[in-house]
Amino acid sequence: MLELFYLSTKNDQSIDDEKIKFIKSRIRKNCSPKHVPAIIIKVPEIPRTKSGKIVELAVKQIINGEKINNKEAIANPESLKFFENIPQLKL
Repeated sequence: MLELFYLSTKNDQSIDDEKIKFIKSRIRKNCSPKHVPAIIIKVPEIPRTKSGKIVELAVKQIINGEKINNKEAIANPESLKFFENIPQLKL
């Protein structure tokens, strides 16, 4: 399974290769090498529940072309649109 890490930035800052390397090295150092994602993608907005929790399962379902079971619990369902066609995930 391909590990994906998505993030948003303040003031719409760009993410270049150097920043991606920095993020991966911090994850490797603070967690472990097995937690380092294969792909890091900048997203406009991170999908969250109405209580503010990140909605990882819904993102996974969108990426895999599955139906989202509990879309009404998502505070910003429009943010899921971004995940429907990510070029980096096309095999």
